[in-house]
Amino acid sequence: MYWLYGVIGILVLFFLIGIRIVRPTGRGLVERLGKYHHLANPGFNWIIPMIDRLFLINITEVMVDAEPQEIITNDNLNARVDAQVYFKVKSDEESVKNSQYKVFDYRYQIVNLARTTLRNIIGTMTLKSANSERGKINSELHKTLSGETANWGLEIVRTELKEIDPPSDVQETMNKVVKAENEKVAAIDFATATETMADGARRAEIKKAEGIRQANILEAEGEAQAIKLVNEAADKYFVGNAQLLRKLETVERSLAGNAKIVIPAGSELVNVIGELAGVLPLSKKRDDQETGQARN
Repeated sequence: MYWLYGVIGILVLFFLIGIRIVRPTGRGLVERLGKYHHLANPGFNWIIPMIDRLFLINITEVMVDAEPQEIITNDNLNARVDAQVYFKVKSDEESVKNSQYKVFDYRYQIVNLARTTLRNIIGTMTLKSANSERGKINSELHKTLSGETANWGLEIVRTELKEIDPPSDVQETMNKVVKAENEKVAAIDFATATETMADGARRAEIKKAEGIRQANILEAEGEAQAIKLVNEAADKYFVGNAQLLRKLETVERSLAGNAKIVIPAGSELVNVIGELAGVLPLSKKRDDQETGQARN
């Protein structure tokens, strides 16, 4: 009876030893006596102890650093270049198998492949173009790695060029060039702003001159209108009295110089001046006096 309990205990222990739990982030390769047997999916799995072996494979995205290296560019300058590669093992059975059976240590292989590819790409470019065309370098690196690792069961998610550092003396020269270009742009902007201000001032002066010109035109038109009214009044009130008007103009010029002029008392010019001053003419005054005496 005891031997039965012993057998059951051994069987239970044997079963427990063969239990394997695979997480959702991985897949398992089960080998039986050194040969591939089946794929262990996430969850509960059982293998035969001492006969089967389970190898866990991570299928999440992984990043490896290509490690900094000195690369000679096309213009014979040494550039310190570093890049990062993001990849993952595909989750299907064939890809998981290929990542273990078709390449040895795929991480190490990817790092060395990335370094070699960077040397090939940047070696054909100048340092300036390499710095300005990082997107192109990333694209070519991703394309090359994807093609070379297609049979490894891997997916190259993306590649990132981490740094391209020139020698210190070259970096200093580049900084001076950038500073000079910035100063040039600032000078151009200042000149443009000054030109804009000058153009605005010129336009303001033009507007001011146009305003003065318009005011002068209006003033001249007003004077012309006044002269026209004077002429119309002269035509109305001095018709047939041109000679008398001439005499008045002569008197006006004489009085302007404070000259003393003796005019006959009964002259017509005196009567006109009296009327202009609000005084009745002499002849009319005598007639009014005679009329008043007759009434008395």
